[in-house]
Amino acid sequence: MDNAGTLGKTVRWKRTRDIMFEIVRYFLLTVWLVFAIFPLFWMALMTLKSDAEVITTVFKFTPTAANYKFVLFRQDSDYIMAFIQNFIVSGGAILLTLIAGVPAAYAFARYDFKNKEGWAFQILSFKFAPEILVILPIFMIFQRINLYDTYFGLIWVYQLITMPLLIWVVRGYFEDINIEIEQAAQLDGYAWYEVFFKILLPLIKPGLVAASLLAFIFAWNSFTFPLILSGVRIQTITITSLRYLASDSVRYGNVAVASIVAVLPEIIICLFIQKHLVRGLSFGAVKG
Repeated sequence: MDNAGTLGKTVRWKRTRDIMFEIVRYFLLTVWLVFAIFPLFWMALMTLKSDAEVITTVFKFTPTAANYKFVLFRQDSDYIMAFIQNFIVSGGAILLTLIAGVPAAYAFARYDFKNKEGWAFQILSFKFAPEILVILPIFMIFQRINLYDTYFGLIWVYQLITMPLLIWVVRGYFEDINIEIEQAAQLDGYAWYEVFFKILLPLIKPGLVAASLLAFIFAWNSFTFPLILSGVRIQTITITSLRYLASDSVRYGNVAVASIVAVLPEIIICLFIQKHLVRGLSFGAVKG
């Protein structure tokens, strides 16, 4: 009886300890969630405040849609057009990056050639280099070949942002796939392109989605390239939003609306591809 009672107390104590651990863990996660979400929540409140109320820290105020009307629905507002143009440029950049970057990542993962790692690091260095260092010669080249203030010009130069990231991330996913899978498929009669499209791409799909999303975020938030290489015909939201700051008085409500609308595509895309994103970010983290 004594042994049974002691065992029962031990089991109850472990169960209580586990429950307390879960409570503390969820409490800490909740605190971190509030800490992370609160700036977005406060910015959303700012969009509903007037200029007089926006600098106050009270939650009780009279909601107004004037900021949304001024930024989005004003007759001479071009924010919606800038939003569409930003989506075209960022989406086109990601599409071009996928077409050229995925085969390049496969080549770096599977083939051995002279100075392979040197070339790979050279590509990655484009991502690390400050954009301001290369913007002047690119501007002069674009002026000479008539790519200034064009969709193709921005999509092309955005490859300096998106291509290195995708190549290095996707290369790791290809390297995690055993080459014997490809060899077995070729023995079964598959052509090389069938192996690539029907076997390899589905296997790296989570990682490809995660890398594409990260590249899209970098392209969507780009500031220096569209500031210098776009003019009157093309304006991205990062540049259009400046007009609410570049004045004698900053209209924080309008800035908050522009920021909230700008971040919506990234949030919506993350929610839709959440399953693939989580798998992609953790894929290959544990090796057997």
